[in-house]
This record gives sequence, structure tokens and C-alpha cells, in this order.
Amino acid sequence: MASVTYEHVTKRFGNVVAVNDLNIHIEDKEFLVLVGPSGCGKTTSLRLIAGLEEITEGRILIGDRVVNDIPPKDRDIAMVFQSYALYPHMSVFDNMAFGLKLRKVPKAEIKRRVQEAAEILGIEELLDRKPRQLSGGQRQRVAVGRAIVREPKVFLFDEPLSNLDAKLRVQTRAEISKLHLRLQTTFIYVTHDQVEAMTMATRIAVMKDGILQQLDSPQSLYDYPANVFVAGFIGSPAMNFFNARLVRGDGGLVVDAGTFQVPVPASLLERYAAYEGKNVIFGIRPEDIHDPAFTPPDISAATVEANVEVLEPMGNEVILYLSSDSHSFGGRVDPRSQARPGSKMQVIFNMDNMHLFETDGDQKAIR
Repeated sequence: MASVTYEHVTKRFGNVVAVNDLNIHIEDKEFLVLVGPSGCGKTTSLRLIAGLEEITEGRILIGDRVVNDIPPKDRDIAMVFQSYALYPHMSVFDNMAFGLKLRKVPKAEIKRRVQEAAEILGIEELLDRKPRQLSGGQRQRVAVGRAIVREPKVFLFDEPLSNLDAKLRVQTRAEISKLHLRLQTTFIYVTHDQVEAMTMATRIAVMKDGILQQLDSPQSLYDYPANVFVAGFIGSPAMNFFNARLVRGDGGLVVDAGTFQVPVPASLLERYAAYEGKNVIFGIRPEDIHDPAFTPPDISAATVEANVEVLEPMGNEVILYLSSDSHSFGGRVDPRSQARPGSKMQVIFNMDNMHLFETDGDQKAIR
């Protein structure tokens, strides 16, 4: 097993900087997820580890070994791609065994590894089938099995669930998480889906325009986003943002968003005191916006009047799309809410979980 380290890694394609001065140390046996929108550099970062792209600047280490100039086949990694890339004329067994046969691994050892991987993935009864006889989820498990049999130091996953339907994605991401716990190997996983990242990762690296924005545990990213980009990317539905001004009022500080004003809780006054009189970005998550009839007890509640634009019943909750003059925002409320589209209602902001960000530069969180 091995750790993986990016040391000031940059990758350029002509004048385009795909990865810019990336520094990450991935611990042995860790499950790290690289997440971000299309074009942010996450897949390129993964391909640099695999040796499928050449580093422009910096170093990548697997364990204590610098691998910049080591061929992909000698890096002791295995990669699972978005496309299954199975050989259609071969059986599942032969697809999984193919790489081992090329390496001249003894037949008995190949059989042991394939049978063991098939047992781990629950595909023992599929070993004699051809890929065309398998469902999408089964093909993806075969592709994962082909990586497992190599017994690598590091597993690389490049959006492996993108071709699966919603139900299979949920099922397969749970299987991959269990696989990580069972194999106790370093996993590095790329996705654009923040739900995948939040549910699977030990730590998440959020990227934008080739630059690492924040590296932390899923809960820390949710609770303490470094900037507006991370705050808006992590969480579903996304955090609501309002251009506002922090002003003095009612013996404390008030967030003045123009169409509504909400007080800053006493517990946060010291944190934000230096920004009194300044423009800020006010952030609050949909799950911190409540129907007054079903507001949790003991919160710092602030009332805002809103128009109900759209209502999405989800069974266990209702997603409300709201507006207050020029501001549009979303709330996740109790399914017993009586809110109806086209009506006005008062909603409750839980100000204990409010966020403030700077308006300029990287729009950093105010701590």
C-alpha cells in the first residue's frame, strides 16, 4: 500500500493551464475524492498519477518513489474508467484475467485472484458470460474486478458511475465504499457529483479552474467552506447567496439584504464585528430555512416574508423555491408544510448556521 503526493504539480496544454501548482498529500489507505465542475482539472490530476499525461512542472510520488518518468505499467496502480472498456469477445473471467496473463502470472494465481475478486464483488455467477449479456451495473463491477486482481498499491477511479442510472449509482457507490474498507488500499476517485463525494470520501479536494480550492473532510467542507465557490458546490440544493451589507441595529449587527434584514446571533457578533458597515455576501443553506409551523426549537430564528414560486414534494421533505422581490432562494421544509405555489408565506432563517463571505477577490469566508 502507498501514499500519493502531489508536489507543486502543474500541467499545461499549450497556453491552457489545466492543473495549477497542486499540492496534496494522500495518506496510505485514504479515500480521497477530487471533485469540481467540468474542466476544473480533476481528471487531468488523476491521469497524471496514472502516467497517462506528462507533468509540466512539479513531482508526483507514490510512496517514497518519484514517478514522473516511470511508465504507467510500472507505477503499481490500477485505473477504472468512466467507460467500462471491456473486450466484447471475451468472457468476464478473461476480461478480468487479461492483464495478469500479459504479465505472465501463473494460471493458478490468476484463477485465485479472479475468483477472490468475483466473490468480493458478487459476480461469481457471471464469470462465463460475455459483456453484452450483462447490465450496466454488472459491467462496472467487472471493470472494478479487473482492477482488483492486479492487487495495486493505489486505485484510481475516473467517474465510474456516470453511465449508471440513479438507483444503480446509489447502490454501486455503497459497494465501492465497502470495497475500500475491505481492501484497505488507497483510493483516489474523480467525480463532478458532490453527493458521491460527500458520501464516499475520507477527504474531498474541491477544484476550480485547475486550482485546489479546499481540502478537508466532507463535514468540514459543509460546515466551514473556504469561499463562495466551495459553499455553493457542496450541499444539495446549493447554498443561497444574497448581496448584503452588515450594519448596526437593535443593539447588535444586522445583515441588510435590501428587501429583508436579519439579525446576527449574539454568538457570532465578535466574529463579524470588523465587517460592520461593509458589503458582504450572506449565505444560508436551504435546510436552514423552515416553515414557521415546523421550526426546530432553540435556534436563532429570523423571519423573512417570501413568495412561493414552485413546490417540489419529496416525501420526506418539501423543496420550496421562494422569492423576496429581486432575491430568489430555496428552502427544505417539513413535508407537513401547507405552503402552496403563488402564495405568500413567512419563512424562518436559522441564523446560527449563517455564513458571510467577502465580496472581492476569491470571495473568502469570513471567520
